[in-house]
Amino acid sequence: MASLIVEGGKPLSGTVVPSGNKNAVLPILCATLLTDETVTIRNVPDTTDVSKIVGFLEALGSRIDWDREAGRLRINNAGFHDDSGGVALPEGMRSTLLLLPGLLHRTRSIRFSEAKGCALGVREIDPHVDVLRALGVGLVSEDPIEFELNGRFRGDRIWQDYVSVTGTENFIMAAVLGEGRSTLVNAACEPHVQDLCHFLNALGARIEGIGANVLHIQGVDRLGGGTVDITPDHHEITTFLAVGAMTGGEVRVEQAIPHHFDLINRCFRKLGVDIEYEGDTALVRGNQSHRIENPFTSNILAKIEAAPWPYLPADLVPLMIPLAIRAEGSIMFWNKVYEGAFFWISELVKFGAHVVINDPHRIIVFGDRPLQPATVEAPYIIRAAVALYMTAASIPGTSVIKGAESIRRAHPNFVENLRALGAEVSWDGLDDEPA
Repeated sequence: MASLIVEGGKPLSGTVVPSGNKNAVLPILCATLLTDETVTIRNVPDTTDVSKIVGFLEALGSRIDWDREAGRLRINNAGFHDDSGGVALPEGMRSTLLLLPGLLHRTRSIRFSEAKGCALGVREIDPHVDVLRALGVGLVSEDPIEFELNGRFRGDRIWQDYVSVTGTENFIMAAVLGEGRSTLVNAACEPHVQDLCHFLNALGARIEGIGANVLHIQGVDRLGGGTVDITPDHHEITTFLAVGAMTGGEVRVEQAIPHHFDLINRCFRKLGVDIEYEGDTALVRGNQSHRIENPFTSNILAKIEAAPWPYLPADLVPLMIPLAIRAEGSIMFWNKVYEGAFFWISELVKFGAHVVINDPHRIIVFGDRPLQPATVEAPYIIRAAVALYMTAASIPGTSVIKGAESIRRAHPNFVENLRALGAEVSWDGLDDEPA
């Protein structure tokens, strides 16, 4: 278990170049199984999740040339084995489910144990079962789960019970090589879902409605090769803007894709933080008011809600909570996605934060209370670990964030970027920590 050692109380300022969106590169990497042609992926972040998928594909015969320093990965799956040969699916990440369409296309059958949840709560597999069965996959066994595909996927119309990002991505990957036309209603439309669609269309797929909640896909016989650039990670961009605001510094984040940030910027404003733009560079200036914006309806609390895109992404809520702790006033956070999203708040309270947990989905933060350094335990939730770091970084003195290695699942250069901004922070117990 690795810990972050934080010397806080110093404004962090400077410029950050964000890494590629790991939530885009993971489904795109899995989708390369749908073609035998060479695919080049650029701006690939060197994260632990990407490494796990790459290792799995290489073990089954994929030829992969990954220049980690340049962020360029070239993959050819023509030699992929037609049998898994006992190679286990990667563990510890939800995106493993994104391998299912490509593996079924190649091996025709797959068996795995159900992943019942994660640190955020129950993560049901039913949307994936529903999508795959509707598109022609047979469910041979339920315990363990075993799927079988005879011939090609087939087109169908599906209306999801709720918006599922990975369920949508699995529908897309199966339907692009399916017989006939497929329609998905209540589709996810996050930026990384759009990136997957644009990538597959560049390889010859026929996907319509990209960015909307209804997708139409005309299946094709085969896909070709090509090159794709992974877009900058809007989660990481938000992270470093929040770090700057939390510590009272001035931080610029390049390649920010401003049209993805209208609602995110609105949430920052509710917490007394203004985000500016100079072209595609996002900027948070130092020493802002940190005063919670009161609603015009005077008998209700200020509120930030998280739900599937185009709502505020649930993954970004933890980054807003430390800002609320620093701000004058009170505000409710409502995570409509995960029932276990706030259990880590007990660690935040160790810093002196005043937070009341209403129920599994809602908390109220009472801001502007005295804070002190602390030693805390981070959950295996990327942005929750970052939120604990943010809080520690704003408090003079030494704090320790134990178990913070989950951050490396999404932020390949987290500590290096922080040090470039002037932070005093280091890993303890991480084997490859640079000198």
